[in-house]
This record gives sequence, structure tokens and C-alpha cells, in this order.
Amino acid sequence: MFRDAAVESDQAGDRELVERFLATREEAAFRVLYRDHTPYLWALAVRLCRDTNAEAEEVVQEAWVRGIRLLPRFAWGSALRTWLAGILINCWRELRRSSRHWTVDMGTLDVEPKIDPGEGSVDLERALAALSDEHRSVLLLYDREGYSHEEIGALLGIPAGTSKSRLFNARRTLRERLGVSYERER
Repeated sequence: MFRDAAVESDQAGDRELVERFLATREEAAFRVLYRDHTPYLWALAVRLCRDTNAEAEEVVQEAWVRGIRLLPRFAWGSALRTWLAGILINCWRELRRSSRHWTVDMGTLDVEPKIDPGEGSVDLERALAALSDEHRSVLLLYDREGYSHEEIGALLGIPAGTSKSRLFNARRTLRERLGVSYERER
């Protein structure tokens, strides 16, 4: 219940900032939106890009460029963060398909990826990076970000059943690479 109230409050704040930015192109409103959403986008991009910071920077930058351009058409059918994540995923997919990278002067982001320094985290990060793009994206969106299979399907342009299958295969591959055995529950 508290989480739902916090999400609604965040969405109301985002809506107010977006309306203010669109009406006046006020830089302060954009800076707040950027500050609030970039850490999430950055963490997602770093994992999607297999911890390649240069690619992650390109993807985050391009997602913001496109997001601002498309913002007047955003219909609030989802949270702003979810919508931006969808744009980021599309940018990442395009980058992976293309043989060239976008040429954008990034400067420096004041956000660092959050990787837990606990025991085994390096092995897990390596195992995640070794997954195929399709498997890694579904695993991260479902297990780490908490999206449903229907939401993942909408973000990635795949059926929910494909999301479920990719998640199953990604988890199986991770267990194999990490040497984790398991027994199925009956």
C-alpha cells in the first residue's frame, strides 16, 4: 500500500515536471527529471551493455534525446520511468544491430553503476554479461526491475510467452555458469 502511494506521488511529480518543461522548456524542470530517472536508466544500460560504460553512456544519452523529442506524445499509459526504459531498450537494441555507434558528446554522467561488492558478485556480473542479449534483457527486467511478462513483452516487442521462455532459459544458463545445482519443487 505504501509503495503504491509512493509510486502515485512520483508519477504526479513527474507529470507536473513534464507539463512545466513542455510549456516553458524550463531547464530546471528537465534537470529534476534527468536527476530522478538517470540512475535507474544508467544501471539498466550498464547491465544491458555488459558493463561497457561507453556503450551505456551512448544508450542513456540517446534515450534522453529521443525521450525529450517524443515527450509531447507521451500519453501517461505507464509511469514515465517505464516509458523511458522502453526507449532505452530500443536504443540499446538499435546500437547492438548497427555496426556504428551514435556520435554524441556525452561529457560525464554524475551517476555510477551500482554493483554490490559482496562475495560472488563478480562471478554473477560476468555470468550475466555472458548471456545473450535476449536472455539478459528479460532476466534483468523481470528479476531486477520487477516488470511483469506482459510489460516486458510490450517493452521488447515480444509475446509474454516468449518472455517467460527466455527467463527460464536465462536462469538455467546462469545456474550452469555459476555451478549452482537445484532440485525442482514437486
